[in-house]
Amino acid sequence: MCTAKLHNLNLGFRPIPTVRRSSASTRLTTSAVFCSFSTTSSLKLSNFGVRNDERKSRHGCVAVAAFDEDWGDFSSFEERMSDDVAPEVNSRSFSSSEGEDSDSEVFVIPTTEGDLPHSSKKSNYSSPLDLSMTGHHLRTLRRKRRRHRMQPGAVLNMGLITFLTVIVLLVDWCAWRIVRLPLPPFYMTQPFFTSAVLAAISGYVFVPLLESFKFHQVIRKEGPTSHYTKAGTPTMGGLFFIPIGIAVAITLARSPSVEVYGAASATLSFTAIGLLDDLLSLMKKHNYGLPGWIKLSLQAAVGIVFSYWLNSTNISSPYSMKFLVPFPAPLGLVYLGQFYLPFSAFCFASMGNGINLTDGLDGLAGGTAACAFIGMSIAVLPVCPDLAVFGASMAGACIGFLMHNRNKASIFMGDSGSLALGGALAAMAACTGMFFPLFIASGVFVIEVISVIIQVSFRKATEKFGERRGFFRMAPFHHHLELSGFKEPVIVGGAYLVSLLLSVLAAYIGLISA
Repeated sequence: MCTAKLHNLNLGFRPIPTVRRSSASTRLTTSAVFCSFSTTSSLKLSNFGVRNDERKSRHGCVAVAAFDEDWGDFSSFEERMSDDVAPEVNSRSFSSSEGEDSDSEVFVIPTTEGDLPHSSKKSNYSSPLDLSMTGHHLRTLRRKRRRHRMQPGAVLNMGLITFLTVIVLLVDWCAWRIVRLPLPPFYMTQPFFTSAVLAAISGYVFVPLLESFKFHQVIRKEGPTSHYTKAGTPTMGGLFFIPIGIAVAITLARSPSVEVYGAASATLSFTAIGLLDDLLSLMKKHNYGLPGWIKLSLQAAVGIVFSYWLNSTNISSPYSMKFLVPFPAPLGLVYLGQFYLPFSAFCFASMGNGINLTDGLDGLAGGTAACAFIGMSIAVLPVCPDLAVFGASMAGACIGFLMHNRNKASIFMGDSGSLALGGALAAMAACTGMFFPLFIASGVFVIEVISVIIQVSFRKATEKFGERRGFFRMAPFHHHLELSGFKEPVIVGGAYLVSLLLSVLAAYIGLISA
């Protein structure tokens, strides 16, 4: 048991700590102590904590600290304590290497408002103490404000939903001027909100289910070290929001055309490729499932099959012949002929890999994909209104998924989601010839793909000179921004803004082209 005296305990005076060394090995180890104190008494320390021998005037919290044998080694405990904690709780004993023979002195510093009297004629407050107490209260208020501050991911979601809602409502309001057909009220708004609500609700069931099966994301070692904290997050979220988007589109379309079924089939095919890649990644315990050339070949194969199906079926296109690509004036309609088939396959592979590369930050791929779907839905509305419903429904499914994928994400979409979104966008363009609006609306994905191509090419070029270097800090481009010091919500918010502007531009170009 250790007993120490506390000298010069004046509520208006902060005592200066002193140290007396009894031996070279003397060290005093202390823990945080909760105590009560009086205005006129001295305190005694025991192995039961700190107790007051005389009358207790009020309760408060004090921080007990000590110097060890090195003058510069100062340990402070319990910088901020709650006022409603009883003084007797969690009190701990003091221990010393030499027991009662140690003459190191312990000092007490008041840390709460209750430790200081509000007014006293005899006490003389020192200016440093007043400033320290004021700073303490300001820090406490700042922490309380931060607790009630809305998360950045929620703010980004609200802004994105608001902007997309205004766009679809505006298009529904003046759709008769665009299509020259009497479309039902809320033609695009209804599938958008239906998919969003269903996807958000189903996430509360599907996320715990994936967690129970331990389908956790494997973080690649080559990525930023800050992403290691995301290890253990469930993945394969595309399995619950992709089918919802497809089902709502087929249900709410006036009379589901062959284009809607074709786009749904292509989307599900890409979902199967992504699911196979995700399962292999989980089995191998690393972030590489299918080899890159196999994954790319499967995507190209689906694109080729879809192109030949498109060539052999009758689609509800307003054009008198197929393989036409509309451009703004003065180009107009451009006939690609048989080149249309390989170009469609290229779009399938590029869009799938583009969204897959973009899916590296919380909410980045889902939000930008929702913007791209809205842009494509407006662009294809004069050509195939049913595909507009399909695009709006997929955009709503992405919004519902963002409720669980925003920062901090509780689930990732995985390749089963990212590849499926790319396949759906490519299918909408292939059925209508709107390739030019597709690449504009998918500008963020195009930037990500180009950054990877530049990085790989630069590394191979510099490797010939004996020093392998990269053009960016890390590819894709969002990792370069992250390593440059930008925070994750800032990068995602900037990508949302760019994607919204590009989607509006793509919608306008699609309308004037059609």
